[in-house]
Amino acid sequence: MNNQLDSTVNNNPLTDLEHWEDDLLRRYPDPDTIATAKTKEAYRNYEEPARDSVKEFYRLNHTYQTFEFVETKKKEFLQFNKREMPVWEAFEFLNQLVDDSDPDTDLDQFQHLLQTSEAIRADGHPDWMVLTGLFHDLGKVLCLFGEPQWAVVGDTFPVGCAFSDKIVYSEFFKYNPDYQNETFNTKYGIYEPNCGLDQVQLSWGHDEYIYQMMKDYLPESGLYMLRYHSFYAQHREHAYDHLLSKHDQEMFYWVDLFNPYDLYSKSPVPPNWKELKPYYEDLVAKYLPSTLKL
Repeated sequence: MNNQLDSTVNNNPLTDLEHWEDDLLRRYPDPDTIATAKTKEAYRNYEEPARDSVKEFYRLNHTYQTFEFVETKKKEFLQFNKREMPVWEAFEFLNQLVDDSDPDTDLDQFQHLLQTSEAIRADGHPDWMVLTGLFHDLGKVLCLFGEPQWAVVGDTFPVGCAFSDKIVYSEFFKYNPDYQNETFNTKYGIYEPNCGLDQVQLSWGHDEYIYQMMKDYLPESGLYMLRYHSFYAQHREHAYDHLLSKHDQEMFYWVDLFNPYDLYSKSPVPPNWKELKPYYEDLVAKYLPSTLKL
């Protein structure tokens, strides 16, 4: 654990969820107050997405995200030996990126990150969680290396076992080579019951990348938020309870806490970066080195 973490983190209150539960429930996010751009029911509309690119994105994603592909990409990118850049330079890149998988916003990704972190800050959560909100999609810098968006963004799901019909556009999995693989197409596939998500390969993308990048700087609760914030088939549909360990079940409490800020803070009105910049520069400097290895 990074020695820069404040006393809240160093005291590791996250080991005792019951101790924190009452306090957190008093300030658990109310989606109706976060969703200022439209009603919460209007978010994640995949039946009639606002952009044609969304459905095509998931056709490609579900076709090519195989177990072998995931293993190959982990070996390629998790050495973090491709380049080193200042933190804010990475954010500048996100100013150019609009997520093709997202039906709820066509703002660049940096604006979405600010909306998420500002909603978390407004509800009085610890600053490490505000930082988690700011960084949760920074892994999309994978596109810097020429990676197609279907290999970077979108909902995540386990590979190496049967694809759940609770996954968005699950009908496209019929084009995936693993779909017909007898080793992979059963409920548990290559995994054991309740083996724990640290033993499970999820589809490759920005969640795992930013988790691995940040794992020395944030508490475990923040790391679960980063690693599983796109795993909607689980934190919304509970489609993979049979793979989660008891510890996963407890820690998904934090993923559930984070998700409304990620989803419902999306608005066509961008935050005022000029006003917010000093706060976030100080926050990033508190927890992170000045440069990131990508």
